[in-house]
Amino acid sequence: MTTWRLLDTGLRPAAQNIALNRALLEARQENASPSTLRFLRFEPCALLGYHQSAEQELDLDYCREHGITIQRRITGGGALYFDTTQIGWELYLHKHELGTADMTTIARRICEAAARGISTLGVDAQFRPRNDIEVDGRKISGTGGAFDGNALMYQGTLLIEFDVEKMLRVLRIPAEKLSDKAIASARERVANLGDLLGQVPTMSQVQSALASAFAEEFSVEFTPALLSSHEEVLYHSALAEIDHSDWVNLLARPASDRPVLDAVRKFSGGLLRVSVAYDRSQSRIKQVWFSGDVFISPRRTLADLEAVLRDTRVEQLALNVGRFFAERTVDMLTLTADDFVSVLQEALAQSASESTA
Repeated sequence: MTTWRLLDTGLRPAAQNIALNRALLEARQENASPSTLRFLRFEPCALLGYHQSAEQELDLDYCREHGITIQRRITGGGALYFDTTQIGWELYLHKHELGTADMTTIARRICEAAARGISTLGVDAQFRPRNDIEVDGRKISGTGGAFDGNALMYQGTLLIEFDVEKMLRVLRIPAEKLSDKAIASARERVANLGDLLGQVPTMSQVQSALASAFAEEFSVEFTPALLSSHEEVLYHSALAEIDHSDWVNLLARPASDRPVLDAVRKFSGGLLRVSVAYDRSQSRIKQVWFSGDVFISPRRTLADLEAVLRDTRVEQLALNVGRFFAERTVDMLTLTADDFVSVLQEALAQSASESTA
């Protein structure tokens, strides 16, 4: 049977974990290391996507006041909050072991395997496209992957005792989303494994469950091992660059270039409020937050729509909203897809008026 490496790098500062990402991915691309399942944990940190600016994405004052390190990932995507209440897992594989380079297919295969592993701990975990794992409709794990040539790094996190409120305060989001009601709503969207089980599982229990599931999925066995000498060299070289303010501030844009625009409208179906993080330079909607007094079922519909609208070009807004509602069955009384488009456009119109003022 094929043997892959099991690597546990323990609890580390963010810079070390990101440097290990680069080193392990580079080594796998060079065929200088075996395919690997890595387990990791983070000291409290806010991680920017590679193309993001800290001033635009994070509440820097809150991070400073609470000792939250700011670091930049080697991959794209949005800003994330990590701490010791999450367990990270990563697969470093070669494309030939996957049989495809299609990330949608890869995400489904890996997430379904991870969900089976998590389920053996005593919950009913299920894959939810595009790349989440849920229990009873509540997110328990987020994932994502990136290729470097023929090498894949696929990452996931598992929520154990995660503090949703702290995450909301780390990220630069509208004050409306920090209300007691909004925080309670956000907590309803995620699930902690510790809460679901009534006790916090040990790290070894979680590792064993995930490793067994991945071993079965890929017909391999895992052998614990350390970094190779070549990986150590790559790691220290990467760390010298990443553990530095120049890396963290690689992209620095003022918050004023990405304003948060607000609008609220009363429809026959209820009051709908929206906040839009808008990148003027690229004419892109970076993030959307909905709230208000409306009836929508399933309840997670607004969260799903927020996810779909991330990084949307303005001219694609109406098309994306229309397609979203056309592809699912949603009960929202008399509220319509056009109502969502109109309140979003009202918010965006503020940017045009401000630029001509």
